Amino acid sequence: MFSFFKTNPINKLEKQYSTLLEQAMHAQRNGDIRTYSSLTAEAEEVLKKIQALETANV
Repeated sequence: MFSFFKTNPINKLEKQYSTLLEQAMHAQRNGDIRTYSSLTAEAEEVLKKIQALETANV
């Protein structure tokens, strides 16, 4: 009945994923390749979590 009050964890992870990719892009543009690679690795981990949740919900 009140399921619309529940937050979807996938939405939160997708927002975190896009934020990490944006931060990585800015780091790459500034020439900080080490930070770029670490942020990209974090984003890939978040993407794996998203994919796991999506397959669990299907």
